[in-house]
Amino acid sequence: MKNPGIGKISALTYTLISLAIAGIFFSITIAGDYTWVARIGGAAWVFLLSMIITMPLITSFYKRKYSSQTKHQDNA
Repeated sequence: MKNPGIGKISALTYTLISLAIAGIFFSITIAGDYTWVARIGGAAWVFLLSMIITMPLITSFYKRKYSSQTKHQDNA
């Protein structure tokens, strides 16, 4: 049986991770001599790339975690 909540939880998780990474990038560029276009564009680019990287990692983590929990429940 599939758990429909896994997709929502994983989407929330990798979105928050990507926003945090983009926020860190943006805050680092505040100290430098960069234009606002470069800061915002760079943060958007970092957000997009981190979404691409974290999406399959987080989704497979939650799927694996959920499948191992159901196997343990089925064996009990």
